[in-house]
Amino acid sequence: MRLALYQPDIPQNAGTMMRMAACLGVGVDIIEPAGFDSSDRNLRRAGLDYLQSLELARHASFQAFEAWRRSEGRRLVLATTAGALPYPDFAFRPGDILMVGRESAGAPEEVHAQAEALIKVPMRPGLRSLNVAVAAAMILGEALRQLEAWPRD
Repeated sequence: MRLALYQPDIPQNAGTMMRMAACLGVGVDIIEPAGFDSSDRNLRRAGLDYLQSLELARHASFQAFEAWRRSEGRRLVLATTAGALPYPDFAFRPGDILMVGRESAGAPEEVHAQAEALIKVPMRPGLRSLNVAVAAAMILGEALRQLEAWPRD
């Protein structure tokens, strides 16, 4: 499993997701441009010293990410409020990449069109969305459960 952050624009959220991924043994892909410098103190504060234990890849653009992903034969699973399938009903596979969009704007149609699956977090009607880090944690937890891929002591 990998977690992809599409042009993240809030360093605290990116740092939180990167810390989570480090703890769970999940690689992270950042699709540039990010809305902050990777040396941002908020990113470092949220990630603490866990970032040194993270398998991190940066991609200069979505097109560069797509070329890498396709060469690896990995499936792109996009978490989106436009998704039709609730994430607990989705069958994750080893090698999947869970992508979350920008906090301010989600992911553009180009990303939706390339994803093999569009999943969502079921929510009460009338509410817009969860914090991206919370949504990523919920979905990643279910993916790891399905794949029996939790880190072992």
